[in-house]
Amino acid sequence: MESANHLNHQEYGAIERAPLPRNMIENSMFEEEPDVVDLAKESTSYPIDSDDVVYEPRSSRLLVRGLGENDLDEDEEDYESSARLLGMSFMNRSSNQRSAASSYTRHQPSGLCSMPSAKTTVVGVLLLVVVVSVFMVIYFVPGCTFTRKGCQKTNSTMEKIYPISTSDELFPWTELRLPSSVHPVHYNISLHPDLKNMTFQGSVSIKVEVLNETKIIVLHSSDMNITKATFQDKVVHFLEYKPWQQIAIKFPEDLKKGLYVLNIDYTANFSNSYDGFYNSSYVDTNGTKRVLAATQFEPLAARKAFPCFDEPAFKSTFLIKITRESKYISLSNMPKVKTTDFKNGLLEDEFKESDTMSTYLVAFIVAEFSSYSTNVSNTTVSVYAVPDKKEQVHYALDAAAKLLEFYNNFFEIDYPLSKLDLVAIPDFLAGAMENWGLITFRETTLLVGNNSSPLDKQLVTSVIAHELAHQWFGNLVTMRWWNDLWLNEGFATYMQYMSIKNVFPDLDIGTEFLNVRFKALAKDALNSSHPVSTVVSTPEQVEEMFDSVSYEKGASILLMLNATLTNGEFRKGVIEYLLKYNRSNTESKDLWNSLSQVSKQNLSVSEMMNTWTVHKGFPLVTVKRNGTQVTLSQEHFLLNAENSTDYSTLWHVPLTYVNDSCSVLSSCKQVFHLKDKTAILKLPGEVKWLKFNFRSDGFYIVHYDMEGWKALIDALNGNINVLPCEDRAALINNIFALSRLGRVSFRQVLNLMDYIRNENETAPLIEALFQLDQIYRLLDKRSELNLVSRMTGYIDSHFGSLMESQSWELETSVSKMTLRSALLEMACSLNRLNCTTQAKHLFDQWVHSNKTSPIPSDLMRTVFKVAAQTDDGWDVLLNTYKHSIYDAEKHKTLEGLASTQDVRKILWILKKSLDGSEIQTQDFPLVIHTICRNFAGYLYAWDFVKENWEKITQKFPLGSFPIQSIIMSATSQFSTKTHLMEAQNFFSSLGAKGSQMRIVQEATETIKQNMRWMENNLNTLQHWL
Repeated sequence: MESANHLNHQEYGAIERAPLPRNMIENSMFEEEPDVVDLAKESTSYPIDSDDVVYEPRSSRLLVRGLGENDLDEDEEDYESSARLLGMSFMNRSSNQRSAASSYTRHQPSGLCSMPSAKTTVVGVLLLVVVVSVFMVIYFVPGCTFTRKGCQKTNSTMEKIYPISTSDELFPWTELRLPSSVHPVHYNISLHPDLKNMTFQGSVSIKVEVLNETKIIVLHSSDMNITKATFQDKVVHFLEYKPWQQIAIKFPEDLKKGLYVLNIDYTANFSNSYDGFYNSSYVDTNGTKRVLAATQFEPLAARKAFPCFDEPAFKSTFLIKITRESKYISLSNMPKVKTTDFKNGLLEDEFKESDTMSTYLVAFIVAEFSSYSTNVSNTTVSVYAVPDKKEQVHYALDAAAKLLEFYNNFFEIDYPLSKLDLVAIPDFLAGAMENWGLITFRETTLLVGNNSSPLDKQLVTSVIAHELAHQWFGNLVTMRWWNDLWLNEGFATYMQYMSIKNVFPDLDIGTEFLNVRFKALAKDALNSSHPVSTVVSTPEQVEEMFDSVSYEKGASILLMLNATLTNGEFRKGVIEYLLKYNRSNTESKDLWNSLSQVSKQNLSVSEMMNTWTVHKGFPLVTVKRNGTQVTLSQEHFLLNAENSTDYSTLWHVPLTYVNDSCSVLSSCKQVFHLKDKTAILKLPGEVKWLKFNFRSDGFYIVHYDMEGWKALIDALNGNINVLPCEDRAALINNIFALSRLGRVSFRQVLNLMDYIRNENETAPLIEALFQLDQIYRLLDKRSELNLVSRMTGYIDSHFGSLMESQSWELETSVSKMTLRSALLEMACSLNRLNCTTQAKHLFDQWVHSNKTSPIPSDLMRTVFKVAAQTDDGWDVLLNTYKHSIYDAEKHKTLEGLASTQDVRKILWILKKSLDGSEIQTQDFPLVIHTICRNFAGYLYAWDFVKENWEKITQKFPLGSFPIQSIIMSATSQFSTKTHLMEAQNFFSSLGAKGSQMRIVQEATETIKQNMRWMENNLNTLQHWL
């Protein structure tokens, strides 16, 4: 699956890497709660025209310019006073608790206490023993099962370990994972969705095989009303345990090994979130509301559409029938084989029996869609969209056909199905989903309009390439359990970049892949990270696996492995893996074994790669050269190291390096395998400098001694072309990372950055802008106005001439567009006059020409962000958002709207994007992210998240990537103790609603790291900027 926020850093701006995707990049009915502000309650429709509304800021909003870290006192009482001044509700709560406690005080004894007698002591001890014994009997003797209703009845000795079902009977299973004694073989599923009443009826017949004798069958079911269940044509009683979304059938005698049939009839409402079988709607160009029903089952939502064994290892075949009204079409994984007319206005479509697959890959859609098709080998490829957007599918159809042909040849295994549908869903949370034969997409990741730029096409091509790769990695061969999700997502991510590099070289995908690797390093440097393959049990933990580690780090270590193997061994091993485990489930070791079998090198792939998948983090390699002898050492690169629980991890690092005699061509690369804590590398002769990690193909960071850094910096100042642009970008990335770690001073960072005035390649310039932008925004959020001004001047002196030289005309080169969009967005955000003037001019031309005078698509976001600062401009953008049928344009329009500095508009867009009334809820994470980039709105967004957490978690599953993105967007730019404590108190108050999420740990770690960096570098910035 392509996570909505993993899609591409373009989604959130060219000079930022989104804090990460489900593939990333993989979401409405709410209880009414008090709105955040009276404005939102009293003025629910646009326009916002009340000048009399007064918004009373809460909590962190009062941390305005001028109130910074130095205003805090260490004394708790003074802090409490300050917190009350700030309106912090959590401090009010703790204050009340302290007040209650303070009424209980110690009194000085009026006299000496007499010693108790021996008899009194014995009696007291006996009494204590009796009390303790009674307590133990009540709590530990299994004579009573406690429920919310109290001790209702006595039970047998074993009852204490079993949960209570909805019928107050004991549920016969005690684990989140299903028992392995029964496996599904085939499903017959019949569905009748009612798009008027938003309900559906269903029946499922499951042929199961009993592998080991058992008295129970346990499977998954969620949010459905089961009306009848039969087993071998006999009505059976079932039990349900809702917290685990399980149902069970108990039998008086053991079921013998063999095949049986379980039938279940049920009804259900469409899901009110973006998973399961959910309803969606849109308004067509005639103003008519259209409705449709679609599915999103990965990871744990097939159980919301039909009772099933909803785990990846329970592969089965599926035959699906869907009853619909005649105005709709229905689609599923397989081709339609027949349609039956019921003569009552209803039709039933029956689809061919599927290939063997996991439940999360099942899909079906009922909608009014149009399509175009083409043939590739023996496969019919079709792209579907709503009728108004039918003409925007041609690029995707062409790209899908070319990529499918590439994968057929690369894997030497043809795509096994006779059809492949790609469908643009108007309301879809994930970026895309790889359902076998029926891939679903957001409209913005599949449709390409006439005004779309090559950058827009790069995004669409990337998502298509990712999902098509899944047809082999994930669908044909599937991970056994979610702990090895990276086998799906890491591989699909790697293959998307590799395939585009070969099939669409003009899209300059290499720069994007480099940015992705840098993003993965940043995430994996935190103690809150996790191994690529890690223990997963709860639904929240499963959702959390859809992150940068599974996607980007997974892809990065595969790139490193491919760069280490030779003679096409990587491809040969992959083909061997796919052939051996065709239609089966695997673990990481299966992939390594397949690669080891084909490798002719004196290298154990399993031994090397296990060090990269079973340990979290990555190594910091330190290089010290003394003449021709190089001392190499490795350690865990870990920010916030005081919280570390792992000091001894060693990686098998395939170190690559070049030197001044040969440094640009791939043939220059040399390899040294670093397996121990330290090692000595002997050079054949003297060199001026060494550069390790050639083209940043390895997943590690390199630190040099003072002489090593000086030699590299001098070389760049002499001639930037002594290193490939990827290596120059990596030097920038690594030295900023080392500054955060405290290994180099910020003065050393600035020494390297001096060369940037001579830089002309996109990759290093983009990385430099990204790193400086991070610091700029931290300073801005802290109200360090003097340093903000100095940083603006520093950026101007190093990039100003390049900013001025950028064209505002149509451009065709992806590399040039990537660079200019980053440069001009930075220039306009710093209010450079030439930039804002030109942006306003383009916008005015566009408006006055009735939007026929085009704005270059790669500059739209920059132009719209400038336009949104005026009331008239914002009104035009809102109207455009509501009526545009071009999704790339709508996406950039929304970013412009969310960039306003007007607090009333900020609050309006927050509310409307969460409730979905005028802005799609799927874009709520993007709205939060965009608002939080600017000083005017970031505290309002943070308060909105806190005050609407219940609603947010009804829309987006706990642990899911949208939740991860929302939390990191709202908190990642905090750098004061006040905000740290406020965030910690809010997170700890969540309880079951999210306090244990990994992303919460990441958020608090990030704030602490920001605080530490500011504390260590503010003086340096003041001195050197």
